Amino acid sequence: MRLSASVAAVFAAALLFAAPLAAPRVAFADDEVEALQKKVEALQKSLDDQRYDFDMILKKVDDVLWFDRVGDVAIVDKVYLTGPPNPHEKPEYGIANERHPFRFWCYTFVPRKLGAKKAPLIVLPHGGVHGDFTTYHTHIIRELMDQGYVVIAPEYRGSTGYGRGYENAIDYGGLEVGDCLAARDWAVENLPVDGSHVGIAGWSHGGLIALMSVFDHPEKYQVCYAGVPVSDLVARMGYQTEGYRELYSAKYHIGKTANEDVDEYRHRSPAWNAAKLRTPLLVHTNTNDRDVNSIEVEELIAQLKAAGKNFQYKIYKDAPGGHSFNRMDHAVAHESRREIYAFLAKYLK
Repeated sequence: MRLSASVAAVFAAALLFAAPLAAPRVAFADDEVEALQKKVEALQKSLDDQRYDFDMILKKVDDVLWFDRVGDVAIVDKVYLTGPPNPHEKPEYGIANERHPFRFWCYTFVPRKLGAKKAPLIVLPHGGVHGDFTTYHTHIIRELMDQGYVVIAPEYRGSTGYGRGYENAIDYGGLEVGDCLAARDWAVENLPVDGSHVGIAGWSHGGLIALMSVFDHPEKYQVCYAGVPVSDLVARMGYQTEGYRELYSAKYHIGKTANEDVDEYRHRSPAWNAAKLRTPLLVHTNTNDRDVNSIEVEELIAQLKAAGKNFQYKIYKDAPGGHSFNRMDHAVAHESRREIYAFLAKYLK
């Protein structure tokens, strides 16, 4: 189709005015492209490092807040301990990893009203894939202080707030259990604690740690509570997102997907270790949990029953709060925690 003279003139004018605005095409040499790529990578690393720096600042703030929130009822301290070596650490000065224990922090809380007596101990691992022990737990610590427990809360390997190396030392369902055991043993030796009355309690990932702790070290703990615990990593990898799965398959972590090494994921899952239970156990789950789907905990319960284990459990039906339901401040949460404390006291008091 031919254009009319007027239309052709309009197009010609448009091209004339548009031509000066077109950006000139610039060709970069290979070495210039490589230099630019390195600058982009350095900028990205700087941004990533700032995230770790920010987490460290938040941790310092929370350290101060602990004294403010519970200092009236607890003697608060933070101690620096060692756990099993990090197998992924880069050896230096010819010192092999097995000669270099991992160093980690722990919060300790001793009731001010305790006096010269020795008290039962609660080991309280925090949740998260990468998380830390924050003042989110304030009311739980205050309630445990009121009941006369000494509490140690390990910031086990993989915790946030201590830098990239600390966070990337994560070993989900593995060596973090050893960190919590090291914290338990240190507390028995150094705090006013009765070593024959030690319990472990945790929620979510902390619930997984609590379960694996009593499965692997039944002689060290007299009772266990697991709230909404991560229970089956094989099932979890199926319903979670790709970004979540990458936290586990990272080269500094498990290093493989569940598809590539299903046995390793089962090895780290309480549901697949249920036959090891020798310790009094209470488990809670919630059917509207959007973090740890109740199908995981129901599988744990089924495996414990199949193994003929004696334990207690309760499946809450859509309790308000979902994953956090019994760590909150409403009637159902208070009722649930009263049940938890009564169960712990039965074996620790």
